[in-house]
Amino acid sequence: MGADIEGAIEVRGAGGRWEIREWLPDAALVRDRETREVLFGYGGGLQVDRPLWDARGLPPDASADLPDDEINHSHSHATWAEVAAVDWDAPLSDRADGNHVGVWVPGPDGELVLDHVARTPLAVLDAAEELFGEDLWPYEWPPGGEVALDGAVYRPVVYTARMFAPPDGDRWGPVWALMRDLAAVHGDENVRLVVWFG
Repeated sequence: MGADIEGAIEVRGAGGRWEIREWLPDAALVRDRETREVLFGYGGGLQVDRPLWDARGLPPDASADLPDDEINHSHSHATWAEVAAVDWDAPLSDRADGNHVGVWVPGPDGELVLDHVARTPLAVLDAAEELFGEDLWPYEWPPGGEVALDGAVYRPVVYTARMFAPPDGDRWGPVWALMRDLAAVHGDENVRLVVWFG
């Protein structure tokens, strides 16, 4: 079962040494290649240009309890100060993805809301070709171009961190909340998330 994510939250004590305070909660450990790519630059097929904390490696002063071997590899890390400074809506790529689209559905008030990001279905590509008069990838669709099909609206998508790991989401929200709480006690630069893949 390769490419599982694992991680821990470390706190730097008064003596300057980092110690593990908490292991990542199970919700964050869900196999989700796209979120791993958006946050840490590992795996996935989104072709994100600017992951938030791209494959930084194991910090040289990491706790001795953090694994670093053939099975546990490709580390990255971020302090709470870095997490707190994230613009969750900033584009992570220079253009819309060619293989994925945002799937928009009517929300509770009838307005369209982003439901999820998905590989572009063949039926959507076929409908786009008919609509735009030529065979185009989503990033090539004209400005404002979209395809309505089967109750959903498909639009080209430029990725943001909020799409995959929102600060209040079910998976990573608890991680960010725990880091924020620890930082309130220990300081923003003294709380750090370290992840690795195996």
